[in-house]
Amino acid sequence: MQENEIDDMIAFLDGTMEKGVSRLKVQTSEELEEGQMVKQYHHGRCDVGSPWAKGTVSNCDAIDS
Repeated sequence: MQENEIDDMIAFLDGTMEKGVSRLKVQTSEELEEGQMVKQYHHGRCDVGSPWAKGTVSNCDAIDS
């Protein structure tokens, strides 16, 4: 990663936090074109893409409250 790319990433993270986002999960992918970014948002604290976040947990009746 070159210095200007690092500076761009830091600026992105700072700007995101200034907008009130308190939790981030950052992943890199060689499947995306250079400079391309994909954002996902969800409500709550479960992992993005998990069965809990997607609402696809099959045995949620069995969870103690």
